[in-house]
Amino acid sequence: MKNKSRSATQPCPCGSGQTYADCCGRWHAGLSEGLHAPTPEALMRSRYSAYGLGLLDYLLATWHPCTAPGDLELPPVKWLELDIRFAEATGDAGVVEFIARLRDNGRGARLHEISRFVREDGRWLYIDGTHPGMDEAPAA
Repeated sequence: MKNKSRSATQPCPCGSGQTYADCCGRWHAGLSEGLHAPTPEALMRSRYSAYGLGLLDYLLATWHPCTAPGDLELPPVKWLELDIRFAEATGDAGVVEFIARLRDNGRGARLHEISRFVREDGRWLYIDGTHPGMDEAPAA
């Protein structure tokens, strides 16, 4: 999947109400400079935006090495909305519960996930997630 361009002044795909440059764009662009999302929620939002924009390198770089796939291919879905239900960080561990709405082959769908994060060397990383109401399954 090719990267989709996003103007710095457009609204951020994560739905924060901020511009892309002031929200997820700074984490996407700053990764190579050592700028990292400061909270699990900020990382979750930036990963959601990265899925929508096709930023595979960012997704892999923010995935903990112990659970990261070796390679990543994104399905051709359209991400529509992110609803953060709960976010918490205690020490170096974090949890974010969210519902992401998407369109897959013209049909509406939603992804409900409780994601786990860990902070290592001052940097938050996505570990995995479970899907409430379903068998325990790794995050997509």
